[in-house]
Amino acid sequence: MRTPPYLQKGDTVAILATARKIDLAPLQPAIKLLESWGLHVVTGKTIGLDNNNQLAGADWQRATDLQNMIDDPSVKAIWCAKGGYGTVRMIDRIDFTNFKKNPKWFIGFSDATVLHSHINNMNIATLHAIMCVSVSHATPEAIESFRKALFGEKISYSIESHPFNKMGKTHGELIGGNLSVLYSIIGSRSEVDYKGKILFIEDLDEYLYHIDRMMMNLKRNGYFENVKGIIIGGMTSMNDNDIPWGHDALEIIQDITKDYNIPICFNFPAGHLKDNRALVLGQEITLEVNANGTKVTFD
Repeated sequence: MRTPPYLQKGDTVAILATARKIDLAPLQPAIKLLESWGLHVVTGKTIGLDNNNQLAGADWQRATDLQNMIDDPSVKAIWCAKGGYGTVRMIDRIDFTNFKKNPKWFIGFSDATVLHSHINNMNIATLHAIMCVSVSHATPEAIESFRKALFGEKISYSIESHPFNKMGKTHGELIGGNLSVLYSIIGSRSEVDYKGKILFIEDLDEYLYHIDRMMMNLKRNGYFENVKGIIIGGMTSMNDNDIPWGHDALEIIQDITKDYNIPICFNFPAGHLKDNRALVLGQEITLEVNANGTKVTFD
């Protein structure tokens, strides 16, 4: 796995929209944050574009914006303005030839998971972290973890124990992201290889039976038999039917994964949370789950 060059003061970060539309005004806190770190900021042509309903322009416009930032040698990192839905609609329009030769950091989460997986398949690491619209309400810890990851400082996390945790220690490459997106790209060329990896998942605003359906699909296809460990992030703002499903998201996941003899961590601070800690997908980590809590250490 190749790690893109870590940022230095004076480097340029490009902000663009790969999915839902957004104006420039909500991005000001993110721009000011990057500038406070000594970075230069450019915004893509998708910012403020409002000609395609929910999306930040037509598929070709969003793809062109991303392609331009990929091919621009002065841009050292690409940061998603926001999520929503739509990245998968334009991913196959992108030519990653220059990106493979000169990788740069891709940053985001949620809908951006399709790009994380697609790029991780090229043996290039990516940064699962806050998006631009998250800056104004992110915790100081989330922002600091983003800064450390971006500038190449060592990151590690120690979190409290959870009753559903499965004890153990393992080492492997971290993959994953949003569960719904991972589920939606199964069988496509964007799907990452799960074998021998440590899987991170999170989700937002799903029906509880959808969580069960997606987890059962991963189980029936043998994914959990092949991974070395699982990290469960935020399962935020879940929905239920008039007739309740009867279990919350963590209970559903615990029930489906309980028979696997691998370390499993619940309630990790990453995902659709104010405390969305940065994770370098594609990098080797050590996952240790014991009675005192969970420790995640990046190599």
